[in-house]
Amino acid sequence: MAISMLFAFWVVSISLVMTPGADWAYAISAGMRQRAIGPAVLGMLSGYLLITLVVAAGVGALVSSVPSVLTALTVIGAAYLVWLGVGVLRHPVVPNAAVEEANATWAGWFGRGFLISGINPKALLLFLALLPQFTSVSNSWSIPTQITAMGAVQIINCAVVYSVVGIGSKFILRTRPEAARRVSQFSGIAMIVIAAYLVIGQVMM
Repeated sequence: MAISMLFAFWVVSISLVMTPGADWAYAISAGMRQRAIGPAVLGMLSGYLLITLVVAAGVGALVSSVPSVLTALTVIGAAYLVWLGVGVLRHPVVPNAAVEEANATWAGWFGRGFLISGINPKALLLFLALLPQFTSVSNSWSIPTQITAMGAVQIINCAVVYSVVGIGSKFILRTRPEAARRVSQFSGIAMIVIAAYLVIGQVMM
């Protein structure tokens, strides 16, 4: 696969990853918890890995061609984001609190991260719309291999950006309880707004 093509996709990918969204909100929330950044980011990356494999296998084309399946994914993804957002608004993060959430386990942070990216119909549509534009049937690599390579680029970009966002929130906000509370509430609102945007976008398609 041509290096120039991979680089072109990297530029597009990093531009999109740098745009704040549900992933950013989750990374910020994880950064303000003890030992949550790693599992949260790994969970989100695993979700993107699943989407990459689905698109590479051709299942993504099937999903996009059946409106009812995509609508169901949108509703499920939006409902999950609303549930997370409401939870954050009800219990905003206070880094200096004496007691951390008892159920904030490694598996819990990983699982929520996986669901945030893995059932995100916007991410699936993004991959379906973008990845084929950077493939070529004349390439020595097969189309699934090319898509997998670009998916790997996307995952690397996400790993770097989300880790920086999480670590940044940890060092900047953990010593500022009130600022952390406000940012946490903002992340909750962001999740709810993004959920509404997903549903409205699906209805208007």
